[in-house]
Amino acid sequence: MRILTGLVALIGAGTAQAEVVHADPHGFEVRQQVQLVVPANEAMAAFAKVPGWWSKDHTYSGDAANLSLDTRPGGCFCERFPKTGGGIEHLRVTYVKPGEEIVMSGALGPLLGEAVTGVMWVSVERIAGGSQLTLDYRAAGFANGGGDKFARLVDAMLADQMARFRTFAAAGGGRH
Repeated sequence: MRILTGLVALIGAGTAQAEVVHADPHGFEVRQQVQLVVPANEAMAAFAKVPGWWSKDHTYSGDAANLSLDTRPGGCFCERFPKTGGGIEHLRVTYVKPGEEIVMSGALGPLLGEAVTGVMWVSVERIAGGSQLTLDYRAAGFANGGGDKFARLVDAMLADQMARFRTFAAAGGGRH
């Protein structure tokens, strides 16, 4: 499983703000914020195009093109395994306020095997010069006593994804 392998380099100042908000043996909350030079509606449209910005290194299949995000309530942030016909549901969409917020629930990567569930809240707001996207991910459950250890790994993985997202959105990923 390659979802959370290795530690990721920190993102440069001004690009993103990463934070472990809370961590204990049973769970954690991490927050990512990225400032974007695109309007809020384009930021959310770009976020939904996960294959364009998610790292292949944090997939089960080794190919981000196998990812999809259906942004309707009940929709899925899923990954298909073309060689076997299988796949995985990473998160389930539970709430959508078009162009502003999306909430998903589920366990990312190896958290699935830890009997942990989480809630990812993604929101975007207008700021001078563009928008700011905030991603909060809270996970708790039977983390085998390692919720505080998972926090640092998940935070680093999401920091990497948000840096990639910022580049994708700035290149017009939400306009196509």
